[in-house]
Amino acid sequence: MSKIRVLLADDHTIVRQGLRALLDSHEDIEVVGEAENGRQAFEKTEQLIPDIVVLDITMPNLNGIEAMRQIKKLNQEVKVIVLTVHDNEEYVHQVLQAGASGYLLKESAVSDLVSAINAIKKGDIFLSPAISTVVVNDYIRHAEEGLEDFDSLVQLTGREREVLQLIAEGHTNREVARLLKLSVKTVDVHRAHIKEKLQIHDTAGLIKYAIKKGLINL
Repeated sequence: MSKIRVLLADDHTIVRQGLRALLDSHEDIEVVGEAENGRQAFEKTEQLIPDIVVLDITMPNLNGIEAMRQIKKLNQEVKVIVLTVHDNEEYVHQVLQAGASGYLLKESAVSDLVSAINAIKKGDIFLSPAISTVVVNDYIRHAEEGLEDFDSLVQLTGREREVLQLIAEGHTNREVARLLKLSVKTVDVHRAHIKEKLQIHDTAGLIKYAIKKGLINL
């Protein structure tokens, strides 16, 4: 029987090392790589084609939710488990809508991660027991009513969300252009569109918005 190939993505080295040690003790699971930010998670998924990516939400350069959107666009067969400290409704909604197959809190028992990996490999969904039933029911209610994503981030394109995160992390337009391999003029256009769509007219406001939405940490 072939092993379940797993990629770990977390910006904290000690967390990745702990998860690797846990998973390496299971004969049916193989950790094929690690990533320290969302962009690296996407690139290594493209290179290694794991069965499952385990990633955090709040990571530098490209956050976990946006990385997941890009991973699912790249290859729908790759499953994603979000492992995070965040348990609020907004995060759960964004994560499930982006296509996650699992949502675990870092305070969960380590055995939950192994259970999640095995369940998701079989095609199931796995949610941490600590995730509130009320939150999940609220997500289902919105989906059944056919409502648009109530998160204002849905107004932005994937590229605009990338630019927003990098701006909020303190990068200049020139630095953003270099990181995303775009022209400075193109970044200027994205920045203008972001401000217009969110009705936020200064960088300080964009930073506050990004923090509120969990794109960056304080």
